Amino acid sequence: MKVIFVCTGNTCRSPLAEGLFKDKLQKLNIDGVEVTSAGLAAFAGDEVSANSVNAALNYGVDISAHRARPLSPYELEDSLIFCLGTSHYNALVPFVDEDRLFIMGEGISDPYGGTQEIYDRCAEEISQALDGVLKLVLQKGTVIEPMKEEHISEIAEIERLCFSLPWSENALKDELTNENAHFLTALTFSRVSGYIGIIEICGEADITNIAVHPDFRRFGIGKRLLDTAENEAVQRNCESITLEVRESNEAAISLYSGNGYYPIGIRKNFYEKPTENAVLMTKQLTEIKYEDTCN
Repeated sequence: MKVIFVCTGNTCRSPLAEGLFKDKLQKLNIDGVEVTSAGLAAFAGDEVSANSVNAALNYGVDISAHRARPLSPYELEDSLIFCLGTSHYNALVPFVDEDRLFIMGEGISDPYGGTQEIYDRCAEEISQALDGVLKLVLQKGTVIEPMKEEHISEIAEIERLCFSLPWSENALKDELTNENAHFLTALTFSRVSGYIGIIEICGEADITNIAVHPDFRRFGIGKRLLDTAENEAVQRNCESITLEVRESNEAAISLYSGNGYYPIGIRKNFYEKPTENAVLMTKQLTEIKYEDTCN
């Protein structure tokens, strides 16, 4: 995957976005994403502005070696392009598919000719807008596939990070040969970012585990796992799906509620370390199957 940040001259805003985004990916140990920047009216070889260099250094990123380059028309065919302003977006709309062309945030203010303080504020704008860029890139780089033995060690590590009583590697391996078990892995640029496990008996599905690595939370991966698991359960003719969640886990309860689950009871002292009640939640899948049949 190639990501390009585009502005006018490629000496101020887009080099900042490029440098800060590379840093975010490096901290997540993400490979497989080529990140660069370009200008619509850039003079090749121009040096990045000194104020941009200083603004990036505030984030621990050195962009002093950057040199400006014009955007190549060949890059428009298969790259994700993030425009720093609406004018850049409007100029590229006729040439780029809409699902690959975006504006960063609501557009990043142009600091050209301003003081260091103005450049620092621009860098802060960019840093905040890059959270949305990162979410989109990670979503596009995530695939859901059946759990395999090669995923087990990373899934076990996620278990240890997320739960006080984690499943062991051996317990996870046992599910590979359980004909009633259907476990899925989320792979984000080949790194295991989350997983979900379902046990099905007599047309009823029970979610035994769902977890997302702390590095990859708030990027929509948990919902992707949940949606995929539900759809596959429908295809296997399951009529309902059930799960337990800690009473205090408001974020998870919100996710499940948003996906159509509703509480049907409390299991007293269900969890240990610490002891806590479980909220039992369920969702009927027959409506999903009916909609799919109609389509």
